[in-house]
Amino acid sequence: MAIDTAKSEAKPGFKFRWTWGSRLGRTIIALNVAGLLVLVTGALILNETRRALVNSNLEALTAEADTFGYLIARAATMGEPEPILDAEAVRRFIFVAQVPETQRLRIFDGQGNLIADSFNVVDRIERRDLPRLRRAGGIFKLHAEDFESGRETRDTRRALAALEAETKLALKGELAMGPRPTFGGDRVLSVSVPIKHVTAVTGVLTLEAGDVDEIIQRERAALAPFVALAVLATFASSVLLNFLVADPVRRLSRAADKVRMSQARAISLPEIARRDDELGDLARSLETMTHTLSERMDAIERFAADVAHEIRNPLTSIRSAVETLDLVKDPKAREKLMGILRQDVGRLDRLITDISNASRLDAELSRDTPRPVELDKLAADIVGLYPAGPKAPRVVLDAPAGPYAVLGREGPLAQVLRNLIDNARSFTAETGKKGASVRVAFARQKSDVLITVEDDGPGIPEENLETVFERFYTSRPKSASGVHGFGGNSGLGLSIARQIIQAHNGRVWAENRRTPSGGIEGARFTIILPAAPELKL
Repeated sequence: MAIDTAKSEAKPGFKFRWTWGSRLGRTIIALNVAGLLVLVTGALILNETRRALVNSNLEALTAEADTFGYLIARAATMGEPEPILDAEAVRRFIFVAQVPETQRLRIFDGQGNLIADSFNVVDRIERRDLPRLRRAGGIFKLHAEDFESGRETRDTRRALAALEAETKLALKGELAMGPRPTFGGDRVLSVSVPIKHVTAVTGVLTLEAGDVDEIIQRERAALAPFVALAVLATFASSVLLNFLVADPVRRLSRAADKVRMSQARAISLPEIARRDDELGDLARSLETMTHTLSERMDAIERFAADVAHEIRNPLTSIRSAVETLDLVKDPKAREKLMGILRQDVGRLDRLITDISNASRLDAELSRDTPRPVELDKLAADIVGLYPAGPKAPRVVLDAPAGPYAVLGREGPLAQVLRNLIDNARSFTAETGKKGASVRVAFARQKSDVLITVEDDGPGIPEENLETVFERFYTSRPKSASGVHGFGGNSGLGLSIARQIIQAHNGRVWAENRRTPSGGIEGARFTIILPAAPELKL
């Protein structure tokens, strides 16, 4: 038996192929995307929450700053016709106002000079060193005594620039609000409102709330459940992928190794084969493949045992005849023994030839590429090889308007027709009926091609209608002689015919032809083969 290596039908080179019909592929994608979706969803939700919190705090801070600005404008404005802020009155107001520790209130005059700071006038322990501002050339700068040489950093310059821009905007009579960096690198919510006397801007009130970091911390704390869910989803997806993919693949690999090392004849993993995904398909394919291989191995073993048994019979007969030949002196008896020897040698030769053909059959069926075969024309060529004679029945072909094409291999299909015709002619000739014939007929039956081979022989015993297709089975009348008598057939012809028909996805069976009164008037072998696709009705 020949063993061919299965090859992929894909062309050389990598080719990406995507299909939404993959259950396992959809599961893997869904599990991997789940954790990402959780994080993205949580980030979007918390981003909106943070924006809402910041806007809410800024609105509250603006309302508070407007209130402080109005009160300072009423209590600390002096001078006519050009009003200015009274610095002492502003400081007293801030002291009385008792600004919360989480907030910082600064008051600048109309020229942008800092005149009051809640961190300086309120009795408290300062948590960080903050510089004082003064106006020099229209730009806010740190006093030299507020930092040592080289102490000024990018954060302080950035904070000064942001505070200056905010104050200048408020001095123009506009509202400035939003997050702003501090000298320490943190962020605060800041609102700068102009202090007005009627329409004149007398100063700027800057109110800061240092709770941006708290909002961020709360946001991070709120994000923690989403992170935990994402980690849990990723862990769950890893466990599921290991359970759904990696572990079944390992089990399939181990089962294949057991088959390879002859520890098992076939793979059997029913719990994986029941799955409705690609791994289930793979498991079912491997089970089918290994079971088929196991059945083929069993068939090879049975075939070898049958071959040994069939060859042993003629060899035993030859050995007995040879051992007896030297003891026989009668010329007629010696000639009879020589006849037995010639008959057994011929039988042995036919057995070896038929066994060789049967052993090559699998290889021929697997290597030949199926192609459309017009069986009626093939049968016409074969029937022409059987001329009628005095003792040989004629072979008649009945093929109405065709064609009768099937998808298959011409050589093996021709062998089937020859085997059936030879079998029918041998039994028909043994009856000695005058005008007996063998008839090969074709018909179409829906999407199949129907072939019948009929003879005028003695028929087949009912109990042997299926047995005749077994290897090395022969059933000949006792009156048979010559090449069709005992040892004249190997018993492989019908077995080979069925094997070829089954390889072409067809069926073959035997039945007896009966007279109206119920008597047997011959045998009929029927073959059904799928028609080539273009000829299906």
